[in-house]
Amino acid sequence: MTLDNVSSIINDAVQVTIMASLPSTMLGLLIGLLIAVFQAVTQIQEQTLTFVPKMIVVMLVIAMTFSWMSNIVMDLALQLWTNIPLYSR
Repeated sequence: MTLDNVSSIINDAVQVTIMASLPSTMLGLLIGLLIAVFQAVTQIQEQTLTFVPKMIVVMLVIAMTFSWMSNIVMDLALQLWTNIPLYSR
């Protein structure tokens, strides 16, 4: 296995990780920003007001995109598995 193969595998793994986590992370960030603006406008400083809606939205997004995320991860795993003979040279 050459250094190019290793860097390619790591690059693919990082790209899959970023793509799989992007929808839930971005919506969690957006909801957090909206709630922070709401808290700044109304001067409500309740800690659970920020945590609970973000948790609900992130869990819903993960539930809706789980099949897509698992397909991406399984495609990478299958690609790595089928290329084992090439990597062992």
